[in-house]
Amino acid sequence: MHQGTIKHIYCPFFHPNTEAGVNLEFYQIEETNSLRKAIGWIVDIVVVISMAWFVGYGFGTQVRIAGQSMTPGLRGEDVVLMDRLTYDFTDPARFDVVVFEREDHKSNVKRIIALPGEVVQVIDNRIYIDGEPLDEEGLDQVILAGIAENPVTLGEDEYFLLGDNRDQSEDSRFANVGNVRREQIQGKVWLRLLPLVDIGLVE
Repeated sequence: MHQGTIKHIYCPFFHPNTEAGVNLEFYQIEETNSLRKAIGWIVDIVVVISMAWFVGYGFGTQVRIAGQSMTPGLRGEDVVLMDRLTYDFTDPARFDVVVFEREDHKSNVKRIIALPGEVVQVIDNRIYIDGEPLDEEGLDQVILAGIAENPVTLGEDEYFLLGDNRDQSEDSRFANVGNVRREQIQGKVWLRLLPLVDIGLVE
């Protein structure tokens, strides 16, 4: 019987040590690196957008002042920035300027005068807290006492707010505003943005 011979066929395309095999591996690595770069760019973009939203929402909410109740510090049509986040970690403090929502769902800007649990009263054009006169350097006297003519006791989550321009301010002295609950306070006013000539921190 004639014995045939077996011929070995050499194919360079599938040999791992050939030039073609090396090229194929190179392209696979290139594709992997490109994919990683693309994913990295996407992650960076998402992080930047998220941080911009966080800063804008937390510290950059714009509020336009209506009326003259906060003069001379803040005038009508001034634009201020509100900080929404501070009061998630700390309680509102006396003399903070805050944005709050009234019962009629309108937003107002006023200054905190009395804190939860305190008793506030206006006597002889001065504000008294727990029977002691409040030192309000630079702020107007209170000519119209309103409901604070008699002692007003604040609840555990209530604040007494007044405008800096006491003669032209609708605030906690009046029944349609009254004591402001903690949940009504939307944030702290921290910066006057407009007009640009008056840009600066709000005290």
